[in-house]
Amino acid sequence: MKGLIFTYLLTYGGSLLALFRPFVGFLIYVLFATLRPEHAWPWALPPGNYSRTVAIAMLIGWALHGFGRWNLGRGGASIAALLAYTFWAVLSATQASDQVRAMAFLDQLSKISLPVVVGASLLNSVGRLKAVAWVILLGHAYPCLEFNLDYLQGYNRLRFDGYARMDNNCYAISLVSSAGIGVFLGMYAETRRKRLLAAGSMALIGHAVLLSNSRGGMLGMITVGLVSFSFMRKGWKECSALAAALALVVIFSGPEVRARFSSTFADKEERDSSAESRLELWAACLDTIQKNPLLGVGPNNMPLLMPNYGFELGKEAHTLWLQIGAELGAPGLVFLLMFYWLTILRLLPLARGSPTTDPQLQLMARMVIASLCGFMVSAQFVSLKMLEPPYYVCLIGIGVLRLATPRGSQPRARVSQIPRRSPAWATIAPSGGRQP
Repeated sequence: MKGLIFTYLLTYGGSLLALFRPFVGFLIYVLFATLRPEHAWPWALPPGNYSRTVAIAMLIGWALHGFGRWNLGRGGASIAALLAYTFWAVLSATQASDQVRAMAFLDQLSKISLPVVVGASLLNSVGRLKAVAWVILLGHAYPCLEFNLDYLQGYNRLRFDGYARMDNNCYAISLVSSAGIGVFLGMYAETRRKRLLAAGSMALIGHAVLLSNSRGGMLGMITVGLVSFSFMRKGWKECSALAAALALVVIFSGPEVRARFSSTFADKEERDSSAESRLELWAACLDTIQKNPLLGVGPNNMPLLMPNYGFELGKEAHTLWLQIGAELGAPGLVFLLMFYWLTILRLLPLARGSPTTDPQLQLMARMVIASLCGFMVSAQFVSLKMLEPPYYVCLIGIGVLRLATPRGSQPRARVSQIPRRSPAWATIAPSGGRQP
């Protein structure tokens, strides 16, 4: 009953509010894309167009308020890459052999790319960036709480049932995309209550990844941890937190989980059938890219070619990047990678810090880089083309770049509202010391 009230209140009350405050509608849309309320409370919530209702209200409010502000600064290149990726998908779809599958891809992609564009025009303050980060983190933490409770009662629901029409591997990758947010908010959020909330959420997410038994998810979490630690001041608090996290991983990962992860790097003679078939699937994608380098075989059409490589019809390639290259051609893959890598590379100077870097922007740059690096590594193991949270994590980075753009090309009022220092954030140092 609580889930029903919560979802209806956000859907219809939030839609009404979104007509006047489109950013509220955007936050609810991101929450629904992350939490998937119809799967969080399937026993109480009837099927419905909850996200679509919020999206329509958000778009109307966005139009009524002048389509936001478009001075995106250094974040504009990432949005341009996303639009180029969308355009190339449309171009590739025109020559796909199965138009129904191609059009379904375009329909789903529009539900991601359009909200990202809307969000880019609305993220004009640090407070809004933090709100999106908290929504993504908590939207993942609640399902993980349920997974952990089910596990304590004797059933590993995430591993055997998955979540939101995703299997254990796919949802583990979604969790990885929020892990960097959990790490840095758990260490450096403004108040102790927020730090505890973020750390608790991160603990639930990390244990859920272990419960998923997903090799890609585990590898992604290791990547998040390594990237996060590389940015942290190597003080006693950070080192203690890392040691505690490693100890908990060793304690809560049983022999089956350790054996599963170690098989990722096994020799050819020792690989299990799942790992071996992945390599064969990746080789099939590379061959398809070589044969169709410009437009690919069309969105969602690679599974139709799998019988040519000895697999059953409809088999996915278990690699996001190579399957996108096979379906949309090399330019489509390049545009998608540019969306993420342009954001990461342009955030690096902010993440490393300088005397003029705002501590809050530095923190968010670090959390975005850690999350995206973990996602990009783990996505090599799944064909999850419509996973939404990584797009919104990248959008936080685009917002950081927008606010960090030199004042000559940025509205002064918004930048001047960002506090220069605060005690909670001042401990974030660029690479081994306190902020001056």
